[in-house]
Amino acid sequence: MNGRDLVRSVKAVASVGAAQGVRTVRAAWRRRRADATGLPARGAERARVPGPVEDVEPGPGGGVVRFSRSELRILVAVNGAVFWGWDGAGPEPSYALAGRCPEPDPRAVLEPDNWDGAGPEPSYALAGRCPEPDPRAVLEPDKDGGWRVVAERVTVVVSRHGAVEVRTPGGVTLRRDLPPRWWEPVGGGPARWMQRSEVGADARFFGLGGRTSGPRLPDGTYRLWNSDPGRAFTPGDDPLYITMPVQLVVSDGGTHLAFHDSSWDGTVTLHEGEEGAGSGHDRAGTSELRMDGGPLRCWVMVGTPARVLLAWASLTGAPALPPAWALGHHHARWGFGGEQEVRRIVAGYLEHRLPLDAVHLDIDHLDAHQVFTVDQDRFPKLPVLAEELRREGIRLVSIVGPGVKALPGRAVYDSGAAEDAFVRDASGVVVEGVVWPGEVVFPDFTHARVRAWWGALYEERLTQGFSGFWHDMNEPTSFTAFGESTLPRSTRHSLEGRGGDHREAHNVYALCMARAGFEGLRKLAPEERPFLFSRSGWAGMQRYGGTWSGDVATGWPGLRASLALVMGLGLCGVPYSGPDIGGFDGDPSPELYLRWFQLGAYLPLFRTHASLRAGRREPWEFGGDVLEHARVALVERRRLLPYFLTLAHLARRTGAPYVRPLWWAAPEERVLRDCEDAFLLGDSLLVAPVLEPGAVRRAVRLPRGRWYDVATGQAYEGPGQVLVDAPLSRIPVFARAGAVLPVRGEDGGLELDVWAPARGRTGGGLVVPDGGDGWDEPEIERYTARWRGSRVVVERAGEDGGGAPPYPVRVRGTEET
Repeated sequence: MNGRDLVRSVKAVASVGAAQGVRTVRAAWRRRRADATGLPARGAERARVPGPVEDVEPGPGGGVVRFSRSELRILVAVNGAVFWGWDGAGPEPSYALAGRCPEPDPRAVLEPDNWDGAGPEPSYALAGRCPEPDPRAVLEPDKDGGWRVVAERVTVVVSRHGAVEVRTPGGVTLRRDLPPRWWEPVGGGPARWMQRSEVGADARFFGLGGRTSGPRLPDGTYRLWNSDPGRAFTPGDDPLYITMPVQLVVSDGGTHLAFHDSSWDGTVTLHEGEEGAGSGHDRAGTSELRMDGGPLRCWVMVGTPARVLLAWASLTGAPALPPAWALGHHHARWGFGGEQEVRRIVAGYLEHRLPLDAVHLDIDHLDAHQVFTVDQDRFPKLPVLAEELRREGIRLVSIVGPGVKALPGRAVYDSGAAEDAFVRDASGVVVEGVVWPGEVVFPDFTHARVRAWWGALYEERLTQGFSGFWHDMNEPTSFTAFGESTLPRSTRHSLEGRGGDHREAHNVYALCMARAGFEGLRKLAPEERPFLFSRSGWAGMQRYGGTWSGDVATGWPGLRASLALVMGLGLCGVPYSGPDIGGFDGDPSPELYLRWFQLGAYLPLFRTHASLRAGRREPWEFGGDVLEHARVALVERRRLLPYFLTLAHLARRTGAPYVRPLWWAAPEERVLRDCEDAFLLGDSLLVAPVLEPGAVRRAVRLPRGRWYDVATGQAYEGPGQVLVDAPLSRIPVFARAGAVLPVRGEDGGLELDVWAPARGRTGGGLVVPDGGDGWDEPEIERYTARWRGSRVVVERAGEDGGGAPPYPVRVRGTEET
């Protein structure tokens, strides 16, 4: 043991107590020994590049280009997505593409217009699959000995030395991937590889999963390894719980998404380009991806942001549709203590006339922190409590972690051992780690049989009265006094029968756990939409639910990071997420808590949460003014629930996130690409949260068009920047002129909130009437709003010419002509 590890061991024992501290020291040494004996030594390596082109083999959608030391497979799919794989790599097997469905109709295309970013909606339910090749895309010779594939939406050019360019139909190069390089162990084993890419000098990078810097990603290196930071995080901490090799790149030439489908550990180094101010000496932006192993394969989608996210969702799967109650307000805390404390909190919400839709129970409701158990002393009649809450319209949500207490005689452990469900090391011994219950073992969620076993365990949770589930500690985290706080990299996994180790399985572990829970709930409660969100995940996790920020630090930087995380995840295809309002640790000031609360009211997952040692998070704990202002935010969220439900259905059908950057509908407006302090909620609302202490006014950047301040009714013309009031009672929110929003009326029924279009213009909106649960696919209703003489008329569009809306209509902004 070196001196540094000795110090860390002593600190671990002191910080978490003798018993748990000793466990973490033992776990750290077990992990080190397992990897020392279970992983091959790297040794000498040989570098390799593709070499010159030697042969080609045309095929459907593209073909194979053979170089002297590698081969490249090119495929342009019917949805316009481009795939290429080196060294024989194909699109499958892939955890990102898991799932199968009938082939989508390629004629069903998302075309952005003024109606919530959507035009003719696809009539199919999206699910992940490898799309069919485009039969019209043909591999043909290009100049200088290269080859190209020309399709309707994209052209792919391969140079004679292996560079791959993606161009728009107009010939603009969006991305140029230089010839890759591999480093292969002389004695055999997985090869490391590097791919350097060039983008436009004006391009901006977004994505890479959950990142605190952004949503526009600044220059720097980002790690691709899902990690529990072990403490509350602030902007700049990296990596966090969800990393994805998914980049969304926006430039004057167009928008594209690039996904390198390898789940191994790696890094992405980004450098924005520089324009030469007309001198012609532009410096391209660059992205350098380095991976420790896995296939070198890539998907690229081009087009408008809406078209790109549609193609991404058709490839990786439709976002899960949450039940209506999950779009309301959630209250959580680590440390409720017992049933009476839960009843006290709920009574406080009712007494103060504050809407509440869900209460979350953390690990303290479990028997000694053991998964799928209940502490009978603290929660002796949990099903009775759940039924009481349900009568008030409040659901119970349970935490679920992957670590199973390694204790024979306990039902979960015994059944898992009988199923041979737990991961083993290279010598065949079950791997043990340390989490909250103490010594634990971990299911191998990359095995279908294990997923089925785990999914069936949720019956115990349903019997206790729980309606939803949040997966925690599933990076997976295993406490260690030193070294990485996860499983040994030598841990063996099934990987769907292919076999492999934790180097490949780590980043998809939480994704497979979410799949197990989601599929289990589908079988156990087939009439209800499952509600599940996960701290960790990977590309495709939206199929099974959403996520939350994890342990964001209390403070104004944490508030800003909350917005960056939600926007960035949405651009990676995960539309449902939100932060711990108020921050996970510490004691927020009344002002900070209120501003966080006001932001949360416009995010998909609206949840207060705090740690065992943090201050309270109930609105009435921060004084009368905060209570009144928080009530306004809660009432407005309740009013907007039909709009959130519509956005949820549109996300499922089109892949478009609820929360969108301001450049979503106008990526060519450069100034909008750099705006990180405001967002679009759908296509109809613009939300400008207050992210600085003491601010009672703020500048807001408006995209093109007319926008109404929803509080004052004042109209502003964009593009441009305006200075507006932002008192403690509210944050600035603007409605797009012509917007038709479904809202909840005072009687609980659906109403249409209409903002007058500019004179001579037509507006509109979409409405998806949803009963709140179940699997019906409600018809999407389309409404138009236009001036007719001196009044605004709203009509329902339809093949029969439309007619009057079946809901009450409130028109606002008519005094502005």
